[in-house]
Amino acid sequence: MRRPASGALARYDGAVPATLVLVRHGVTPLTEVGALSGGDVPGPSLTTVGRRQAAQAADAVFRLGTERWADLARPELLVASPMVRTQETAAAIGRRLGVHVATDDRFAEVRFGAWESLTPQQVEQSWPGDLAKWVTSGSFAPPDGESYADLGERVGPAVDELAAGTVGRTTVVVAHAAVIRSVVGRALDAPPAGWGRLRVPPCSLSIVRLWADGDREVTAVGHPAAD
Repeated sequence: MRRPASGALARYDGAVPATLVLVRHGVTPLTEVGALSGGDVPGPSLTTVGRRQAAQAADAVFRLGTERWADLARPELLVASPMVRTQETAAAIGRRLGVHVATDDRFAEVRFGAWESLTPQQVEQSWPGDLAKWVTSGSFAPPDGESYADLGERVGPAVDELAAGTVGRTTVVVAHAAVIRSVVGRALDAPPAGWGRLRVPPCSLSIVRLWADGDREVTAVGHPAAD
């Protein structure tokens, strides 16, 4: 039996959690220019830099349970958003782990609607103040898009179902910045209005542990894949 790491949530009853390792995809052409890239369209693909980041993330995930966070169970399951960038990132991780990539549409990025592929400056020009409202309110949605609260309603059940079926195991979920913020935010019992304060860089690792009785631990947020 693995000993709990120093500083981990104390569970003197011996209850075992499900562990989710959340990996954001590597950069795309839209990421590199700071544009909003949501779940309304499948693309774009990773850039050359993004593919290199995916390889680094694959190495970092492969070392989980040994060199990194040795108290965690080795990753054995892999789930990804249906977007092209997450599928490409997950494929690199799947090859490294030797596991199949399952797809769950509920982990698709937040829908930006009319703001899709626009830069923040372009959004501000046409919808003054609305992007800041989307980030800070938690309940404001872009035209034909989703709020953080909407996203949480979609992602939350997917996380709960995954955790319920993987007690004692580690699952890698390859997703997006807003999706990962929603998972971490829920684990912290933070309202959607606060999720935008979490920084999740491309191909970073975030880790949450979920117990069947509702206890939750956030082990890492936005940890870089590369040493």
